[in-house]
Amino acid sequence: MTLGRRGLATAPRVVVKVGSSSLTGTDGRLDEDALRALVDVLAARRSAGGQVVLVTSGAIAAGLGPLGLTSRPRDLATAQATASVGQGLLVARYTAAFAAHDLRVGQVLLTAEDTVRRGHYRNAQRALDRLLALGVVPIVNENDTVATDEIRFGDNDRLAALVSHLVRADAMVLLTDVDGLYTGPPSAPGSRRIETVNGPTDLEGVVVSARGSAVGTGGMVTKLASVTIATGSGIPVVLTSAAQAAEALAGQSVGTWFAATGRRVSTRMLWLAHAAHAEGRLVLDDGAVRAVVERRTSLLPAGITAVEGSFEAGDPVELVSAAGLVVARGLVAFGSVELPDLLGSSTHELRERLGAGYDREVVHRDDLVLVRPRR
Repeated sequence: MTLGRRGLATAPRVVVKVGSSSLTGTDGRLDEDALRALVDVLAARRSAGGQVVLVTSGAIAAGLGPLGLTSRPRDLATAQATASVGQGLLVARYTAAFAAHDLRVGQVLLTAEDTVRRGHYRNAQRALDRLLALGVVPIVNENDTVATDEIRFGDNDRLAALVSHLVRADAMVLLTDVDGLYTGPPSAPGSRRIETVNGPTDLEGVVVSARGSAVGTGGMVTKLASVTIATGSGIPVVLTSAAQAAEALAGQSVGTWFAATGRRVSTRMLWLAHAAHAEGRLVLDDGAVRAVVERRTSLLPAGITAVEGSFEAGDPVELVSAAGLVVARGLVAFGSVELPDLLGSSTHELRERLGAGYDREVVHRDDLVLVRPRR
């Protein structure tokens, strides 16, 4: 049964993501009052019997003050150093705030590598499950100290959606510095808050800004991308301000409610669709595109016209049309070195020419996920 807004009040397991702008003041320093206010809300949820996973930004923002910086560093080395200083401070404040409610926390630092490599992904899932079973509140953040490109991962928004799926959350709550999604810039005349989004068509004509705050990296664009990942895999989302966290968790009509649009998928398929880094590309002819997208069949060598990139058997690859449109992702059964010799040939021809073992799918349908809506 699909969870509705009112059902959020009693949902057994919720992932809450809070952004840097909700935890820091105008001077860029950590706002301990704001942090404690959020913890009070989450602790009340735990006392009521619900499980909570907190995905928090703020490590870099928390390190600004101690290092005498006034804005988020632009160079990677300083950003990493600032995160190193701020992460300890951030977790110490969370630990103390939750301890006031007799709750323990566990720090879980993740990088893009932990969502790209399937073994790491499964390890993170086991660790989070065990923390929840022990009654601990997991505090999840990106490991910005060793991160590179993921420093700009989207202010943890996408990570929150992946964590929501990892822990099989019943809902996700995105807390930011605005009280919901608006039809245009919130300060613009005539702009109004959108209370409910039941699907992509409800967002037609909505003007979304890509800008984030001075201390954060995320904007509404990254939040909507996170929402798409979560709702598309069966997890509804509430987007609202940190000041309305209690009302949101109580199922009240605050912020914007995004209804689940898809069904729960396997962790493997979500990993392949959203977390895996594609090592190469397979260019398909029009017939193969129709077979994969419309008939959901496996990809055979005869339908491939070109191979791009360097990859091994078992690696994730993108399946693209002749025009370069990515239509699917999948785990390839052949490496990039041997695959070109198979292109354009039927499985029967390959068996006759190369022997048994070459007459199989390049990407089996069980290892394939579409990345655009099926028409």
